[in-house]
Amino acid sequence: MTSKLFYLGITVVEKPTGAFVLSLIGGVLVVLFALVIIAIGAFGGAVLGIVGFGWLGGLVIVVGVVHLIFGVLMIVGSIQMNSGVPGNVKTWSIIVLVVSVIGLIMGAGLFIGAILGLVGAILGLVWKPSTSLATQQPPTSTQTQ
Repeated sequence: MTSKLFYLGITVVEKPTGAFVLSLIGGVLVVLFALVIIAIGAFGGAVLGIVGFGWLGGLVIVVGVVHLIFGVLMIVGSIQMNSGVPGNVKTWSIIVLVVSVIGLIMGAGLFIGAILGLVGAILGLVWKPSTSLATQQPPTSTQTQ
């Protein structure tokens, strides 16, 4: 998939589409599972509060919120990677990579979301745009009368 982008005199022919798609899917999975974790924590805290262990529900909610933050960072990173600007792609690939590694340790997105984010970030890091300098100048008129 190719698309054109004109940025600061450089025509970027390609965007890191694979990195974008994998990181976006991974981020969405992490966000969805984070919402499930938060719901389980809220329900579990209410149930366990009866026997004095309601704080466990709060702990699960905190873990879910951390996963939610990681998922949102992965989604924002994937959107920024899709800009096609080489500096943005590298910077946000590194951010998604760090978030995915930490999420992999924490089990974010049932590991699937973190693994997809990790693969997408690696694809973003190794992506090299094919660029051509946009130096087209208007034709000069050399007509004599």
